[in-house]
Amino acid sequence: MNRKQKIRIGDLLVQHKVISESQLEQALAEQKTSGRKLGRVLIDLGYVTEDQILELLSRQLDIPHIDIRHFRFDPEVARRLPETHSRRYRALPLSAEEDGSVLVAMADPTDIFAFDEIQRLLGVNVRVGIVREADLLRTIDLVYRRTEEISSLAEELGEELSEGDYDLDELLEAEEVNDAPVIRLLQSMFEDAVQVNASDIHIEPDDQVLRIRQRVDGVLQEQVIEGKRIASALVTRLKLMSQLDISEKRLPQDGRFSINVKGRTIDVRLSTMPIAHGESVVMRLLDQSAGVMELEQLGIPDDMLPRIKRLVSKPQGMVLVTGPTGSGKTTTLYAALNYVNRPDNKIITVEDPVEYRLSRINQVQVHPRIGLDFSRVLRTALRQDPDIILVGEMRDKETVDIGLRAAMTGHMVLSTLHTNSAVATINRLLDMGAPGYMLAASLDAVIAQRLVRRVCDSCGRDKEPDVHQLAWLRARLGPGRADGKRFREGRGCPYCGNSGYRGRVGVYELLELDGALTDALRREDLDEFASQAERRSNFKPLVMCALDYAEQGVTSLSEVIRLAGGMEGEPSVPDLELNMSDA
Repeated sequence: MNRKQKIRIGDLLVQHKVISESQLEQALAEQKTSGRKLGRVLIDLGYVTEDQILELLSRQLDIPHIDIRHFRFDPEVARRLPETHSRRYRALPLSAEEDGSVLVAMADPTDIFAFDEIQRLLGVNVRVGIVREADLLRTIDLVYRRTEEISSLAEELGEELSEGDYDLDELLEAEEVNDAPVIRLLQSMFEDAVQVNASDIHIEPDDQVLRIRQRVDGVLQEQVIEGKRIASALVTRLKLMSQLDISEKRLPQDGRFSINVKGRTIDVRLSTMPIAHGESVVMRLLDQSAGVMELEQLGIPDDMLPRIKRLVSKPQGMVLVTGPTGSGKTTTLYAALNYVNRPDNKIITVEDPVEYRLSRINQVQVHPRIGLDFSRVLRTALRQDPDIILVGEMRDKETVDIGLRAAMTGHMVLSTLHTNSAVATINRLLDMGAPGYMLAASLDAVIAQRLVRRVCDSCGRDKEPDVHQLAWLRARLGPGRADGKRFREGRGCPYCGNSGYRGRVGVYELLELDGALTDALRREDLDEFASQAERRSNFKPLVMCALDYAEQGVTSLSEVIRLAGGMEGEPSVPDLELNMSDA
């Protein structure tokens, strides 16, 4: 391809009858006012799709059209181009060719200046491929992780601390603190966590080292930094940001703060705990910019979604969402609130803490230290004429009793409980002292849920079950149904951090209480209740819901067996080492 060739994308699209002359003129007028590239304007106006433009340019320029999501690129080659230039020119080196040239993915291969500058920076001949811009930007985020930068800043901070030329507290409180390595280290940590969509950051001082771990898709990823002196500097700065007592190192403390990272507002919930080598800090990251998800985005099966919408829209009753910590219960409840959040509904929430701020909803943060606990707020909320009440968690008998009475007296009550399954929820409520007759009169449904990891789109491949997995399938489904099934599994690639998984999806079971179930519950006959639940035609257990996703290629069979082992204590397949509590 002649790099000095000037391509006019508008004329090219008209020439190939993809758009009309009048559409081009309208797009050019819009471009003058907005300043955006013509191709992006045409896409936003709906005159052409991005794939149409890419295919046309690929043929016209005689360059490959690359689906970068499935391209196994070389991370070392990719990092030969500095991040600032990669983002500026919307370009990423992918692989070194046998002739010494480098294949570079570009969102706009007609940008001659960018091509010349990339070739100068790499110092070799460049062969160009065209890619979708959104896919390219996501890949750039994955390539330029902050791990090396974090190690470098930690080393710099360690050297400054060893010099002893200043008092650490004075440095941290100084106006020039933005220049301090500790701040730049924290900034890099948060940017790296946001790039990989980490849900938590763990800072753990150990003997002579500092461990920084991020929970990505429910699994911890670790980075070890030599020297533990920097841990106290990090903890002190985080305490200051959370308005905690920096002198108190013997007792746990909880706090929160908000930060802006890469244009996104992140709410950070922080917890400190004294350990043998200092203080451990865990930060839960909540992306406020992403907003509250819709029910349709959660992965709820199509046949179950209308039933859940009907249940949460009822004028009175109680719906419980159950599962272990980190299983997505709060996300589901917020999505349900978002669905019923209308001007004609008065909604009050009682939470600890308030995770997402929602308009038109009265959200109350409990403060047990001053006596503002769940039961007290709940009693007050009932005097505020609500239609819907959300209780963050059914923690004790008093809260359960008030919630049940509220459901019986004309309110819709939504809440969570830490149990393994929908049927186990009934056992738990009875153990907490809730009378069976009140549960039968108030409780409409229990939604149990978990999160399973999605197979990576880039490295996923078909795979037949091994001997252990086949034995598990036969025990579940019977030999006839189990044999001949194929599933997908990720091999590991740069996009998924070599884990084979990228992202998570919810799996659900929904148990609606009526008829024979309420009769058994009224008698507190748990065996009959469980038997009736199993016989329900519209009741599908969590493991079977997960197995459906595995058969569709969304998740792997290994994930399903891991879920089953965590719920029922079943023996796991030997190579499965993940703890269900991580999900």
